[in-house]
Amino acid sequence: MVAGTKGYEKDVLTFAKVSFALEFEYINKEFLPFLPDAPARVLDAGCGVGQNSAALFKMGYDVVAIEPLGAFLEAAKLQFPELEINWQQDSLPDLKLLTPRDVLFDFILMDGVWHHLNYSQRKRCIDRLSNLLSPGGVCAISLRNGPAGKGTHIFPTSCNELFKYAKECGLEVVFHVEDQPSKMPHKHNVTWSRVALRK
Repeated sequence: MVAGTKGYEKDVLTFAKVSFALEFEYINKEFLPFLPDAPARVLDAGCGVGQNSAALFKMGYDVVAIEPLGAFLEAAKLQFPELEINWQQDSLPDLKLLTPRDVLFDFILMDGVWHHLNYSQRKRCIDRLSNLLSPGGVCAISLRNGPAGKGTHIFPTSCNELFKYAKECGLEVVFHVEDQPSKMPHKHNVTWSRVALRK
């Protein structure tokens, strides 16, 4: 089991039900201006049960969805059987199934994943995502802080840490907002920051 998925396997159905009810345009509204014109290649890195991948596909994008937890991928495939999304079981920070020789992405989304990576993994992660971005492409990352939810393997996040890694990898910070309240109910002690990085 990938460490970052610990806890989720205990209640996949509840997590899936909550996730399927989320609206992409609401949860990720800060990132909408950075979406490329469709069609374009998009990577949903840590897609969970696939609600963001499905929304992006319906917007006209060619979507690759990566998720380490097999139960989440199965839930995604059952919920969206008619969508031609490239579902792959793989994990950050290495994404071993993807190579720049095979594919570059115009947009990469990492929604609700960063806090599951430990400090040694994060620099590797940004370096990896930078290598998978096409020139001018954008990587959009949400950073969670607060008590653990269903996922129990979590670490504090900060924009400054991410900015440092981005600079080292040649990525430009084109947007950031910090310490937003959670957009989900009953998450009063959880805050989010959102960062967009351009290659």
